[in-house]
Amino acid sequence: MRVGILGGTFNPPHLAHLVCAQEAHAQLGLDRVVLMPAGVPPHKQVPAGDPSAEARYELCRLAVDGDERFEVSRAELERPGRSYTADTLRLLRERDPQDELTFIVGGDMARSLPSWREPEAVLALATLAVAERRGAKREAIERELAPLRGADRVRFFEMPRVDVSSSLVRERVAAGRPIRYLVPDAVAEAIAAGGLYRGVPGEVTT
Repeated sequence: MRVGILGGTFNPPHLAHLVCAQEAHAQLGLDRVVLMPAGVPPHKQVPAGDPSAEARYELCRLAVDGDERFEVSRAELERPGRSYTADTLRLLRERDPQDELTFIVGGDMARSLPSWREPEAVLALATLAVAERRGAKREAIERELAPLRGADRVRFFEMPRVDVSSSLVRERVAAGRPIRYLVPDAVAEAIAAGGLYRGVPGEVTT
């Protein structure tokens, strides 16, 4: 089975995440795409007062509920310590050695790959699929990754420009502004019901 992995903090998940997953699924011929919320992100600090990893998992689950192309994994929540991609890919390989893994990232994240823990292990364990927005410099990404063993396994797919970010959603919630059409309706409802992103650690009730 061809499995795409879309990792991130998903704090919260929004429509750009889902468009990215959808385009990777369609353009790369994947059988399914797994959203992988980080338990303890290695390169990003989750702001104090933001939802717990468990709550972010629940938001992801609500975001893709009913779409058979997508699922959500608890793998990084259940593993202690920081959520390093190489460790996650090893775990997935051990669980299902017959699966072909594709790790999905944005262009900025792809360019930072050389600074990750065990970047060549990431490329050995999975194809790296880079979401390419119109006007992006593919050559710059290829140049950054060229010194890594396995850089020939990098693939690109087109990503429509969707100007939504998790930080924008958080800011709008904190300011009391609407977030409908920026996140799935179920996510917006859970954020409102749980009092999330209002300065105290709320939880998702389902």
